[in-house]
Amino acid sequence: MLIYRFLTGEDDASFCHKVTKALSEGWQLHGGPTYAFDAHNKKMRAGQAVTRPAKDQPYDPDKKLSEY
Repeated sequence: MLIYRFLTGEDDASFCHKVTKALSEGWQLHGGPTYAFDAHNKKMRAGQAVTRPAKDQPYDPDKKLSEY
């Protein structure tokens, strides 16, 4: 099974740290980053999809992704 997460945040160093932490935990980048302007807050927002293989087990929507 492949687990999918979409990380989002303000386009700043904390977002880069969030992605770096995910990579250090075995997640892999899935596609390129996305950017959008948040007109309400007048800031750029960033997003990055990441995936990670998990042991063969049934998907449980109540389970935290970190528990796979």
